[in-house]
Amino acid sequence: MGAFDSIIAGTIANDGQRLDKALADVSGLSRERVKALLAEGQIWLGGALATQASAKVAQGTKFEIRVPQAVPAEAVAQDIPLAVVYEDEALVVVDKPAGLVVHPAAGNADGTLVNALLHHCRGQLSGIGGVARPGIVHRIDKDTSGLLVVAKTDVAHEGLAAQFADHSIVRAYKCVTGGLPVPPSGTVRGAIARSSHDRKKMALVEDGRGKHAVTHYRTLATLEGAALVECRLETGRTHQVRVHLASIGHALLGDPVYGRTPPKLRPLLVRLGFQRQALHAAELGFIHPVSGRPLHFVSATPVDMRELIVELCAEGQDAKVMAMV
Repeated sequence: MGAFDSIIAGTIANDGQRLDKALADVSGLSRERVKALLAEGQIWLGGALATQASAKVAQGTKFEIRVPQAVPAEAVAQDIPLAVVYEDEALVVVDKPAGLVVHPAAGNADGTLVNALLHHCRGQLSGIGGVARPGIVHRIDKDTSGLLVVAKTDVAHEGLAAQFADHSIVRAYKCVTGGLPVPPSGTVRGAIARSSHDRKKMALVEDGRGKHAVTHYRTLATLEGAALVECRLETGRTHQVRVHLASIGHALLGDPVYGRTPPKLRPLLVRLGFQRQALHAAELGFIHPVSGRPLHFVSATPVDMRELIVELCAEGQDAKVMAMV
């Protein structure tokens, strides 16, 4: 279940209230804290995971709120190597390796990208994200590699956030899926929210409940029992590529949450020691929020994914496929 500072349990006192207000009334927590815990999957209602702050709740309904152990409020600078792709006085673009968490949180108090950035930038990062997430405008998963832009000033943060909000940021991922998507290219649309069955997972949900999400995909190459696929994001939701591709029956190879590796490919992943989802943030483009210049960056596929792709190529196919990686 994880480590918790406390567990608050009881029953709802009034009938027909919004869940966030009802829980704030009986728990002693603020409504904003309740909303944050809902988003983190830490609140259970009538034995089921609660997800919607606006849901109406009946008097007498049992609830349980799991309050995680406190983490240091302010991230500290740490001398951790960074692959800096671009930097100026307003922002920095980094190429994050797989295995590096973006910002401190429960279970990862330090050793994160933010800790490394605070050291590299000598503390000069936007404060809009708060003291635990300075400069962070967007995130990629711990075990996803690739490009990330970080704001060094509040002006840059606001300008970048506006571009993410209006979906004008160019973001392309390369990934390896189990099996060959049919059709080989297309668009996956489906709202994404936290799973009502597992708080660590995201899931496709009915429209109106989760956040609208759109992924455009195309198959770059057919591999042995797999495919090299490019995904371009119209939106940027948590685990979007992983959830959307799993929803069409082609989860990412190595994904421990959303897919099962095809049995015939498991020995290969074990032999290579490949223990993450095969997903790389390969392309990032945006308008510089201060100068107005268009910027575009491309990141080479990391060694572990390249080795996996080579092993999955049919005889004589590897040179052609690797030119697409």
